[in-house]
Amino acid sequence: MDNIKLPIALVLAMAVQLAGGVWWVSQQASTISNLEETVSQLGSRMAIEDNINLKRDVEGNGVEIQYVWGDIEELWDELASMTSAIGEINKLKQRIAVIESELRYINRDHRDMDK
Repeated sequence: MDNIKLPIALVLAMAVQLAGGVWWVSQQASTISNLEETVSQLGSRMAIEDNINLKRDVEGNGVEIQYVWGDIEELWDELASMTSAIGEINKLKQRIAVIESELRYINRDHRDMDK
């Protein structure tokens, strides 16, 4: 009879271990399933956040481009005014050159008359 109790105890111990193993595996499967769902949600959330960030960056860049465009227009206006100023300076230089030439002729005429 003693021989019968030992195999029953052994079978019972193995059954408990088997039940524990099944419970542990089901817990692991549940944890993995929850983690997969969490990763999926995080992936979707990250995609939405990336899309929002991209839109924000594009809008920000659009505003910066408008500022830069305004600065470029100001530079073109300044360039136009500088070109106009340089043209006026060149006109003055030409008039001065003409006046200097006339003065040379006048001085030469007066020297000839003095002789």
